Amino acid sequence: MTERVLVTGASSGIGAAFARALAARGDDLVVVARDADRLDALAVEVRERDGVVCEVLAADLTDRAALEGVAARVSDEASPIDLLVNNAGFGTSGRFASLPLEPEQREIELNVVALHRLTHAALVPMVPRGHGGVINISSIGGYQPGPGFATYSATKAFVSSFTQAIHEELSGTGVKAMVVCPGLTRTEFQARAGADEIRRLPDFLWQEADEVASSALRDYERGRAVSVPGPLNLATAAFAAVIPGIVGRKVAAGFMRDR
Repeated sequence: MTERVLVTGASSGIGAAFARALAARGDDLVVVARDADRLDALAVEVRERDGVVCEVLAADLTDRAALEGVAARVSDEASPIDLLVNNAGFGTSGRFASLPLEPEQREIELNVVALHRLTHAALVPMVPRGHGGVINISSIGGYQPGPGFATYSATKAFVSSFTQAIHEELSGTGVKAMVVCPGLTRTEFQARAGADEIRRLPDFLWQEADEVASSALRDYERGRAVSVPGPLNLATAAFAAVIPGIVGRKVAAGFMRDR
C-alpha cells in the first residue's frame, strides 16, 4: 500500500537516502530541508524514476515560524502523513568553551527542539487513526558523553531516550516509533562539523547512507524500538552500554587531545 512519508534533512546524506529508498518502494514523499535547489532536483529524480508524488517544502527548522509551518503539514488530516522521518540535524566539534555559542544553540534547536515538535505533530493525528509511525535519527555518539562533540552527543542522547520512551507509550495503538543510531557514515556531516580528521579513519569503519536507510526501514517494518545498522556498530553500541561512563568519556577525551 502506498504511503505518504515526510523526510526532514532530505537534501543530502541519510535523509536523501531515505527518500530514494522510500520512493523506490512506491511511497509518495514530502521532502524538507533548507536547500530548495537540491530538494527540487531530488523531486525530479524520484518522480521520473519511480513515478511517485514528491512535494517539496523548503524550510529552516531552526526558525520557529518555519518549524510551525512544517508541523502544520505533518498534522494535516486532509493529506495525512503515514510516516515521519526526523533526519535533519548537524554537529559541531571542538572544546565547548572555545566554540561560538550561536551554532551550539542552533544545534539544539534543530537536533532536539524541531524533532520534538514534529514528533508531537505526527503522533497527535496518528494515534486516533491507529496507524502511522515516526523514525528519529540519533547516533552511536549518543551512547556515551562525547568530549569534542559535547553538544552533539548530548542532543543524540536525548533523541534516543525520548524515542524509546515513546515506543513503549505507543504499544497497542498501531503507531510505531523507532530510533536509528548510525555510526560513521559517508555524508557531508564531518565536513560541516569541522571534523575533517575523522574522514581519514579506515574504510572498514564506515557505512554508506543507503545502507543505513535500508537497514533502518527493515527494522521499522519489524517493529523494533532501536535500529543500529551494521555489525560493527552493534558491537560498539553493546560495548558502550556496559562500560562505565567514565571509561567512554576518557577514551573520547584522549582522542580529542590527539587532534
